[in-house]
Amino acid sequence: MPRGQKSKRRARERRYRARAKTQSLKGAQATEAAAAAAEIEELPSSPASVSRGTPEGVSCPGYEEGARASQDKESASTFQAAPSTHSTCTDPVTRNSGMLVQFLLEKYKLKEPIRQAEMLKSIDRRYKKHFHEILRRASESMELVFGLDLKEVDPTRHYYALISKLALSSEESLSDESGLPKSGLLMILLGMILMKGNRATKEEIWEFLNALGLYAGRRHSIFGEPSRLISEDFVQQNYLTYRQVPNSDPPCYEFLWGPRALAETSKMKVLEFVAKVNADVPSAFPDLYEEALKDEEERAGVRAAARAAALAQRSARSRAKARSSSHI
Repeated sequence: MPRGQKSKRRARERRYRARAKTQSLKGAQATEAAAAAAEIEELPSSPASVSRGTPEGVSCPGYEEGARASQDKESASTFQAAPSTHSTCTDPVTRNSGMLVQFLLEKYKLKEPIRQAEMLKSIDRRYKKHFHEILRRASESMELVFGLDLKEVDPTRHYYALISKLALSSEESLSDESGLPKSGLLMILLGMILMKGNRATKEEIWEFLNALGLYAGRRHSIFGEPSRLISEDFVQQNYLTYRQVPNSDPPCYEFLWGPRALAETSKMKVLEFVAKVNADVPSAFPDLYEEALKDEEERAGVRAAARAAALAQRSARSRAKARSSSHI
């Protein structure tokens, strides 16, 4: 086979493998996040998430219809619900990691420092020898479900802090009345939109939410009523944009990244987040990685231009001040 044809064939094979990995990434993202959330929900201190009711305050046109339709639709795609985690919660390490998550959330809501000694006290003393594994699992749950990184900020005194994966201008704006942060779910949805070519239909969004165990009209103990969360928090606060697809008849609706998401995170950060769910690296998804790199370059150019403009403005003020002083 001529060299040119071999090169084209290899390129096609790479693209095919990349698409296949992207599809598996979507499935893994939903499954891992759903499993982590379910483990937290099943703890005795967590309220049940079975109360139902009609969502109030949903202002997005065509929104509830898409939510209900997705619940009735059986999907054979990669967005399959995670298997039940009832059996896994009998595992003492998993159970103790859930207990540690509850402790970390309380510390986060109270804005208190986190000491390793306190974390050790929050788990069953019989399993302290498994603390590092318990801490690893709890950290993964905090990242996947709540979008918070647990970082050791003082290695000498073993102090830790929970840091949002989003550079939010107001973290409280993505927390409900219980104080639980919602940025983890937002990161997951931003990743899903990114993988869908930077736009996802409302049906695709709801298929994905259903795979996470989130259903319209059913209150979730961690995320609340998802229709309200998305419309009142993510859309109204400009983290997501919800709009009618141009020239669609009958009307179809889609989600895109909103202006605040574009300002407070980046495609690379979101890709790193969803790749980590799949135990991989961003470069394993070449098309998305190339797009994220281009986005990073554009952002760097904008920052450089802004710095140059600010420097020029300061220089102009200094020159004006110097001229003014010389006339005195």
